[in-house]
Amino acid sequence: MLSLVMAAQTPAPIPSAPGAPAAQTPPANPFPAINPKFFTATSPSVETVNAFLTQLWGFDPNRQWQVAAILATNAPGVAKIVVFVGDKSQPGKSQTTVFFSTPDGKHAIADNVIDFGAKPFEETRRVLQARADGPARGAAGRELLLVEFADLQCPHCKDAQSTMDQLVTDFPQARVVFQNYPLVDLHPYAFQAAAEGVCVRKEKGDDAFIKYVQAVFDTQGALTAESANSTLDLAVTKAGADPVAVVACAKTQATTDAVNASMQLGKDIGVDSTPMLFINGQPVPIGTNLPYEVLKRIVAYRAGLDGVQVKLQPSLKTLK
Repeated sequence: MLSLVMAAQTPAPIPSAPGAPAAQTPPANPFPAINPKFFTATSPSVETVNAFLTQLWGFDPNRQWQVAAILATNAPGVAKIVVFVGDKSQPGKSQTTVFFSTPDGKHAIADNVIDFGAKPFEETRRVLQARADGPARGAAGRELLLVEFADLQCPHCKDAQSTMDQLVTDFPQARVVFQNYPLVDLHPYAFQAAAEGVCVRKEKGDDAFIKYVQAVFDTQGALTAESANSTLDLAVTKAGADPVAVVACAKTQATTDAVNASMQLGKDIGVDSTPMLFINGQPVPIGTNLPYEVLKRIVAYRAGLDGVQVKLQPSLKTLK
């Protein structure tokens, strides 16, 4: 997925397709001329691929692309799609992105499996509107829904919280939801931290949960065998809840079921790492070096595609 999202960030010389005509570089189109011999698959159409890439890349006014090939493969119904990608600010440079579409026309495979089509994120958006029930900040409505899946013992999730806080400020039209997604195979205290957070929210509400999360992240390094319990007790106290009651609540089956349900929601929509942000259904990994101003443009663009009007103001600070 990342190679598709960020394909134009590191341009390279324009490649030459085997057997293709000599490259033509008029100002409006720096790519080689299209050769019909490289379009052997019956689907998807060029129009569908362009609509899909517009959904992914249309937020960037400097990004240019051209569908160079849609090739049939030995796997029935699987098409290989080749796209030239360039940047208007760097004339004469581009790179090639390659991905595959599945026979059902609903998925693309690059370095991951992602949704595909003219409106690839609609189904995930509907699922999250119906099932994302974690603690929330911002607007009451779900027309612009930002859902973060995070692990309280994940260092990248800790780093991403300043980004999430800034999104809350910059997009008051958005409902920003936190979904627990503890990576239990990597982080032995993540599930316990998530469970106690569920109970803080149950006792004191969403605002208290946000305070609890920040307190856990602030002392994340102390989530060890020797000090995990006391560290979480302190975070519960900072959130204004009762540690004894929260610990008892966290051990109940209902709380375990709540954390598992949040994890299942993530699995159902393809979460495989944290932190992962879904912007009206569009997945964007925010634990990478994605500049905040780029993320903000993606949110505003996604909102516009979905009919939500937002005003994009320059941020007071730059986040990465």
